[in-house]
Amino acid sequence: MAGDTAEPRRRHGLRMRLLAGSVLVAMCSIGATAWLSVQSTTGTIQAEQGQSRAIVARIYDGVLAYAATHPRWDGIAPVLADLSRETGLRIGLTTGNRVPIAGAFGPDDPPLPAKPAAVADPLAVDVTLAPGVRDDRIDARAVGPFRLLPDERAGLRDEAEATARCLRAKGRAATVVQTASGRSFVHSTGGPERDCDRTGVAENSPVLKPTVTEKRALEVLNTYLETCFKDRAMKPSQVRLTASGGFVPTNSRADGQVFFECLSWGRHLLLSPYVTPAALLFVSAPAEPAVVGLPAAGTVRIVVAGAIVLVLTVGVSMLLAGPVLRPLRAVTEATQRMRAGDRSARAQVRARWEVAELATAFNEMSEHLARIERQRTDLVNDVSHELRTPLGTIRGWLVAAQDGVADLDPELVESLLEETLVLQHLVDDLQDLAAADARELRLRPVPVDVGELLTQVGGSADRTTTIQVATSGDLRLHADPVRLRQAVSNLVTNAVRHTPADGRITLRARHAGDEVVIEVSDTGSGIAPEHLPHVFDRFWRADRSRNRATGGRGLGLAITRQLVEAHGGTVSVASTLGAGTTFTLRLPADL
Repeated sequence: MAGDTAEPRRRHGLRMRLLAGSVLVAMCSIGATAWLSVQSTTGTIQAEQGQSRAIVARIYDGVLAYAATHPRWDGIAPVLADLSRETGLRIGLTTGNRVPIAGAFGPDDPPLPAKPAAVADPLAVDVTLAPGVRDDRIDARAVGPFRLLPDERAGLRDEAEATARCLRAKGRAATVVQTASGRSFVHSTGGPERDCDRTGVAENSPVLKPTVTEKRALEVLNTYLETCFKDRAMKPSQVRLTASGGFVPTNSRADGQVFFECLSWGRHLLLSPYVTPAALLFVSAPAEPAVVGLPAAGTVRIVVAGAIVLVLTVGVSMLLAGPVLRPLRAVTEATQRMRAGDRSARAQVRARWEVAELATAFNEMSEHLARIERQRTDLVNDVSHELRTPLGTIRGWLVAAQDGVADLDPELVESLLEETLVLQHLVDDLQDLAAADARELRLRPVPVDVGELLTQVGGSADRTTTIQVATSGDLRLHADPVRLRQAVSNLVTNAVRHTPADGRITLRARHAGDEVVIEVSDTGSGIAPEHLPHVFDRFWRADRSRNRATGGRGLGLAITRQLVEAHGGTVSVASTLGAGTTFTLRLPADL
């Protein structure tokens, strides 16, 4: 009964989920439409009543003018009041933590906007509100210790006026301009005139005789520059002041980018005590705009359209629930059968859309699991069979020795040692296969002479069978010599096992395009056609009795395939029953 009641509950649960999701989507669509309508209407009114970008830039410039020339915000309130009267907007200034500094923070004032209009920082000017700022984004009015004393200003003014008169006498237009620090320079057309400018007051000309104030400031700035250059392991370069307030390196070979970065860093350190800390600037309309709603006719239209969308969504969801539930139910039933132990469970689905892909993936997974289970069972049986004989032999002789029936003479110890070597070889083979399956088979490729490798393998094989080696050309490639020798040795060992004493085994190697081809041929008993697809399977042997006299452990060829594939190559077999077998290895000539 429990199973009978669970099925309708799952069905209605999915149906209700589909229905609830559709309703949610419809409601969101309706709400989004209404919200967009309100926002578009409200945005239009706010755009007509709100401040323009130019007014915000004007306010921002006024605040920066104060920030660049004062170390604290104590006297900013009158400035904000004047700007508010000029623009008709509410202006407020807070710290980075939104602690009020000055401005529209009275008890009757509405709250300021959530987002500030700008960050007022004379050492990091907002280029969108002040596009004419220098590349280092430092306000030109922030001069700090470079601000000249009155007598220094007067003296430089006189020098600049004299230079300007000299230029005008030569027929050139010249005007005297004063920088924020109080230094005067001459702006004129054409290049510099040495007869007129003997102290470096022409625009962009290096200052030849800096004032006492400028010398002190330059000494501090050059100290910062020296530290910066040393931190970057660069040759230090000092800086000179230009008449127009700029800076140029004394070393013309100095890296431009590094000099710019160090100069910016040094000026920040130098000017920080003379300018205000950064603050948040808020600008808003005098009063909150009226809440804008939809007209009555617009509200009715939205309600009607929403109801129609809601009905259509519910109807379509109900129609789609059935076709979705049926294939999902089939997959669920197959899953439950598989959980109960039925490895042959498959989901029978007739649909041709996405759910069919789910069923196909499930069926493929089921077949894969069944195949893995068969392989696991076969592996356990094969390993236990391979272990039984040597372990039985060792145990039998040890029991006999314990009972005094047999003596542990050297011959018996040697026999037992041979059985342990069989076990060791089996474990080593299984470890190699496990490493290959986990893609952890480590190769150490080096240049290898294939001809020499085949000669070594042929020379170390069983001499009861004639072994010939035939190579042609330069057969060098990059490979792991130990692993490649192991792969070829496995093939030779297999050939020796199935070739009579008067037979012949031939090892060949040649170039074929961009590959090196290695062939191991024998004149042995050959392999039946129906057995060829299985020769590389693990623990497979043509003699199903698994007699050691007629076959090995059934792992050598499987290991050979894994080793060759790890080198990026392939291995294949061709055989004629009663005539012989040829294994072919194809390896990339340049790995």
